Amino acid sequence: MIEKSIAGADEDRKTATGLPELMVDEKIFDEESAESSSSMGAGDRGVQGTKRGLSARHIQMIALGGCIGTGLFLTSGQNIYSAGPAGALIAYCVVGCMVYCVMTCLGEMSTLIPVSGSFNHFASRFVDPALGFALGWNYWFSAVTLATELSAAATIIDWWKPVMPSAAWCSIFLVLLLSINLVGVRLYGELEYWFALIKILTVIVFIIIGILVSSGALGGEVIGFKYWSDPGAFNNGGVGFLSVLLTAGFSFQGTEIVGISAGEAKNPIRTIPRAIRNTFWRIIFFYISTVFLLGVCLPGNDPKLANTDDSAGTASFTLVFEKAGIHVGAHIINAIVLTSVLSAGNSAIYTCSRTLLGLSHDGNAPAILARTNRYGAPYYAVLLSSVVGFGCVFVSIYSASAAFNWFLSITSITGFISWWGIAVVHIRFRRAYRHQGRDLKDLPYKAFFFPFCSIYAILICTFIIFGQGYEAFTPTFDATLFVTDYIGLVPAIVCYVTYKLVRRTRTVPLDEVDFETGLASHDDGQDFEDEENRSWVKRVFSWIV
Repeated sequence: MIEKSIAGADEDRKTATGLPELMVDEKIFDEESAESSSSMGAGDRGVQGTKRGLSARHIQMIALGGCIGTGLFLTSGQNIYSAGPAGALIAYCVVGCMVYCVMTCLGEMSTLIPVSGSFNHFASRFVDPALGFALGWNYWFSAVTLATELSAAATIIDWWKPVMPSAAWCSIFLVLLLSINLVGVRLYGELEYWFALIKILTVIVFIIIGILVSSGALGGEVIGFKYWSDPGAFNNGGVGFLSVLLTAGFSFQGTEIVGISAGEAKNPIRTIPRAIRNTFWRIIFFYISTVFLLGVCLPGNDPKLANTDDSAGTASFTLVFEKAGIHVGAHIINAIVLTSVLSAGNSAIYTCSRTLLGLSHDGNAPAILARTNRYGAPYYAVLLSSVVGFGCVFVSIYSASAAFNWFLSITSITGFISWWGIAVVHIRFRRAYRHQGRDLKDLPYKAFFFPFCSIYAILICTFIIFGQGYEAFTPTFDATLFVTDYIGLVPAIVCYVTYKLVRRTRTVPLDEVDFETGLASHDDGQDFEDEENRSWVKRVFSWIV
């Protein structure tokens, strides 16, 4: 039954968009998976063999956990050192608004049609199969970043005491993360919930301590805004602001996981919009407040802020804790960063495997990658993504740092290209929706301030993609640095052009855009408590986290 419904849906999509026929093996689901799926209700089963195991609280925390990571804990001080407290604050505000715009664009599409690997599927469905192919494989190339997360986790443990070789720690962590992603999405969501909760509580504690330090309640000195006057609110002019704009963008990457996970969310019509709406306020509360307090409590010219070795001992959070008399701050931050990199590695395997699943269902990847086990996990896609990332670990460890740096350069802007693609696809989505005479009131969730949010996201992403290599042009042109900075554009362009030439695809006409296949329904599972029956404590906690 499941195989027939998938094949039928794909045949409809082929007719409407010219997508290649879905190459799904008749035995794509093993007997255990089929038996398990047939016993489940419609609300628990995804349209691609996956299971809707992510509850409302999982989606909420996944959305927030994607915003808070090592970028906030380790590099926020470097950004203040580069651009000054005011320059860094403005940069984070600009990028934070862009991230929210991207999430509303993705949210509007993924709540209407919740599928795994959503944005590359939407590109194929609403714009051009060649664009979907390029965006999907471009995003999957970020599996290389799994190597950085595993290596970072080993380095963090060595900061306390070297116990085993880095390769051994990386192997242990990979087996752990691989097991999590093979068991099913519910375990992934549960772990991400607790990982995110740890980060949230840390930031809340820091905000309280930061206020007490700046007011003089801790540290014995009223700081106020004196560091904004001396050494000043801005450093290094426009160049400093630009550098922070780029690194702030990297810090926010991962927020698109909400859209990717829509295909495995219970009741996506309610969970996804709620997560996206709350993300805007959480970005302000957690990111903007944190950067502001760091700029108030620490002088922008403090050499320790540079944190050139990314050590927890000189991280900006640690410096504020030490001002407050909390001398174990470095150990606390190191532990938090360890959970952050493990969370990032966990998410890297999840997102890359679901992207492969979506590509396979669109006929843009081998059909074997669409096979799911009885837990609803695409096990071949998980294994492939893990093997590629783990292979890069050994490239980085065993005297091949130059090659590994090239791998990272290739994938450094994959997130920005994906965000750019989401905004472009959303504009096309809206054009087709209105062109076919459909009522916007029928959309489960509508993006904020269309089309200006989409245009703003496109402009900022384009600026970052092409502006991130500015150092190659100053003070003199550096060809090697230029290639290193911009080689990340090559995979997406090559994928698009090659697919276009081989498959000879065309832009999907507005009349033929498919808005029927895979529509979400209100029967996808009820996962919300009655707001009126919840205590005020639960309501406050729910708003915060």
